[in-house]
Amino acid sequence: MTDPNDAPNWGRVFTAMVTPMTEAGGIDVEQAQNLATALLKSGSDGVVVAGTTGESPTLTHEEERLLFRELAPIVHDAGGSLIAGTGSNSTNTAVDASEQAAQLEVDGLLQVVPYYNKPSQEGLYQHFKAVADAVPDTPIMLYNVPGRTGLNMSAQTTVRLAEDCTNIVGVKEASGDLEQIAEIVRTAPPGFRIWSGNDQDNLAILATGGYGTVSVLSHLVGGQIKAMYDAWERGDTAEAGRLQVKMAPLVKALFLIGNPAPVKWALNDIGFNAGPLRLPLVDPDESVQNTIRSALEVAGGQDLI
Repeated sequence: MTDPNDAPNWGRVFTAMVTPMTEAGGIDVEQAQNLATALLKSGSDGVVVAGTTGESPTLTHEEERLLFRELAPIVHDAGGSLIAGTGSNSTNTAVDASEQAAQLEVDGLLQVVPYYNKPSQEGLYQHFKAVADAVPDTPIMLYNVPGRTGLNMSAQTTVRLAEDCTNIVGVKEASGDLEQIAEIVRTAPPGFRIWSGNDQDNLAILATGGYGTVSVLSHLVGGQIKAMYDAWERGDTAEAGRLQVKMAPLVKALFLIGNPAPVKWALNDIGFNAGPLRLPLVDPDESVQNTIRSALEVAGGQDLI
């Protein structure tokens, strides 16, 4: 599964991008464009838009399509890729959202494991296959995040989908289960890629045979994350390890409470106007804020602005 030529040229480092909002609570398109541009300049190869970090549970489908439509040209002009979050726990909704996004200039789709209704592994297979069949010319990245969905997608289901659906080209793995991830690496078809979905697991998944990351941390230290992957690529494993360890306190700080509240607050704190959160999310308390500031200093500051 190591041939990189079989998968889209999406790059290793994606940022799971926050959604900038106006003070009135609407989508701030201009700031979203500014943020996407800044992220690509600071080390990201692409952005994932309208995912969990983008507050997708509170976005309307019209707002999601607005973001895809307005951000795609900006991302492409900067040489990056845009993956659109179009997943749902309703298969019909996921199919419809994916079909509409595929008509825009997105480079791929992020499909999260259906949450709350807890289907069987066969149900997961049928769900993702239905989406893949509906958009056969659009690459799909699966997203396994049991901590959010209440359900783990097994390695066997992931590999079965990779084998049966040619446009399912990778998975964002946030299970934290390195044994499961190793099984995907060992048994998936050539070219199938694994992106880390947990920043604390970036180097471990890379060492296990993974490919890249869909990162929250890269909003603030994208250059360091890019440097870590570059160091690994050139065989400097000691430097890669040093950078992962250096960023560890910031990883912990950004997940003291539910993502994306800490990272959106941090962006505002360093001077990038990301705007407010939408309820039910609220800013972290003063203790968490101070921890984030200290951790960002340990990590080497920010490189976004």
